[in-house]
Amino acid sequence: MKNRIVLLELMFALWFTLTGANAQTGVAPRAEAVVPQQAPSAAVAPQAPSSTLDNYILSPNDIVLVKVFEDPDLDSQHRISQDGTINFPLIGIVQISGRTVTQAASTIRDRLLKGYLRNPQVRVNVIQYASRRITVLGQVQKPGSYVLPNEERVDLLQAIAMAGGFTRLADEGRVLIRRNVNGVDTILKVNAHAETKNSSSQLFEVQPDDRITVRERIF
Repeated sequence: MKNRIVLLELMFALWFTLTGANAQTGVAPRAEAVVPQQAPSAAVAPQAPSSTLDNYILSPNDIVLVKVFEDPDLDSQHRISQDGTINFPLIGIVQISGRTVTQAASTIRDRLLKGYLRNPQVRVNVIQYASRRITVLGQVQKPGSYVLPNEERVDLLQAIAMAGGFTRLADEGRVLIRRNVNGVDTILKVNAHAETKNSSSQLFEVQPDDRITVRERIF
């Protein structure tokens, strides 16, 4: 009987040992720490004041910031003069009024390429808008002076709509726009009636300080 008890104890000890070994050799699922991937550190150039749409047309009294990449000595702020120019370092007087900010940047770049810099990268930002007003007179419902929205193009029909639209006496085929072009007072004649049938995007665009006169129809 005693031998039988000892044998049972030995068998139990052997079973326990084997069971424990199997438990220790079991492969547990592997856990990995997930580290958020960081973007490589790099020097970031400070951004210029928020620019407007690249299609914004510059006008006198706008204040612009002109930046030349990797040439901070040329970075400068300018108020566009009444004749539409700025005086930029190295190249002197540059005409930029009447151009989009993208076109103005290209103009400055082209001038810098002529013996001053090699492959300059130029950016023009508007940091303060001039008062953008037009005057609409003649055969419209509400003649007067109107403010143009910043950053937006306004065509002739939209400008006339600001003034309440045409009267019944309006000659829509003869609208006169008085505009200063490079310092020269210029009269432009536009057929607004034809503009209403123009489905393209090339509608006549008004500019700040335009003086629009709708003539009276001759019966």
